[in-house]
Parts: sequence; C-alpha cells; structure tokens
Amino acid sequence: MFRGKKYQESVKLVEKSKLYDTNEAMGLITKTAKAKFDETVEAHIRLGVDSRHADQQVRGAIVLPHGTGKTAKVLVFAKGPKADEAQAAGADYVGDADLVAKIQGENWFDFDVVVATPDMMGVVGRLGKVLGPKGLMPSPKAGTVTMDVTKAVNEIKAGKIEYRLDKTNIIHCPIGKASFGAEKLQENFNALLNAIIKAKPAAAKGQYLRSVVVASTMGPGIKINPAKLG
Repeated sequence: MFRGKKYQESVKLVEKSKLYDTNEAMGLITKTAKAKFDETVEAHIRLGVDSRHADQQVRGAIVLPHGTGKTAKVLVFAKGPKADEAQAAGADYVGDADLVAKIQGENWFDFDVVVATPDMMGVVGRLGKVLGPKGLMPSPKAGTVTMDVTKAVNEIKAGKIEYRLDKTNIIHCPIGKASFGAEKLQENFNALLNAIIKAKPAAAKGQYLRSVVVASTMGPGIKINPAKLG
C-alpha cells in the first residue's frame, strides 16, 4: 500500500516496537497528525475477554471531559410531549413511524446517534437489521433508550460516546481531535479507559487490557504500555 510523504515522515517519529507511556503517546499524536484537516484521534483497546459470551460483554457510554470535537447529529424516536421535548433539547430529527419509513425506503442515514423512548422500541425494532450493523441501535445500557430525552440529547451534544466490543474483542473509540493538544486528549483517554476498566466483567480472567493503540486519522498507530494502565 502506497503511503504519502507526510505519513512516511510521521512514521519516523514513532518507534514501532516501543510501548509508550500515555503522556508520551499523546504528545506524539499531535506531532504525527500532519493532514490539512483536523484529524480525529482514536483509541483501539483490545481486551482479554470473549465477546461471544454474554457474561463477557463490555459496553457502555461516557461523556468525554472535552467532547469529541464533533457535534453529533441526533435522531429521536418519540411522540407527543416527548417529541416536543426532544425538539426543544436540540435534536436534529424527531419522529416515529415516518422516520422508520424514510430509513427503510430511502436508505437514509444522515445522523450519528439514535435515541428512543421505551414505548417506541416496538417501532424502532423494525430497523434492527439496518441500525444494528452500524452500531446505531438504541440501548438502555448506552442511555439511548430513555424517557429523559432532554438529558440524552444534551449529553450526546456535549460529547457522549458509546464504547462496545467488536467481534475481535477490540473497542474502537474517538477521543478527540489532534487540535485538542496532548493534555486534553490524555484527559479524554483516561476517562474512557476508567469507564472500560469499571465495566470489566466478573467472568474475565487473566490480563484484561491486552493492547492499547492510539492513532490519528492519517497517522501511524502508537502503542501504549497496557501494564501501566489501570
């Protein structure tokens, strides 16, 4: 795979086999993000669990101290007073069966997060096959199935992210933008990591944090020493 000149320069700054301390890694991230746009910084955390077992799932949501640097578009499934409440809270789209039809009929996905009141889950359930694979299905664990739509919308707009295991037992999460600087990125990273450590399943055996890598959109991966975390 051909990599551009800027990427080649960034790679030279990172020692491939070295496991960095968090503060070193965050300092490096800001130096390796050389693109013309403000790159997103992501954390990739591999856990010592087996996601095939229900008692080893790791999933939840957290509001990052400094947000993600991106204002998420929120779709709320609600009706009556709750729909009015969602609109007043600043939701980008509010509706019920009409939005289900739009998503099914037009393959419309101009939103980042879906919130639903519990009474709407029967309707939203029809979208399971399309929302599920995209990680957009509302869930009580993530706080996106709730009667308190104001709180849900406000938190998402403030930088709430959901973390969940993929099939390879890795959690992929944005922790901000390169322009945040090392200190804010580290605070966001620590908040995410603490939440993941607190969510450790009782059934998890052995080393919980197997590998931790941070990378900007166009930059190389930087390995963080998991032994020094949590």
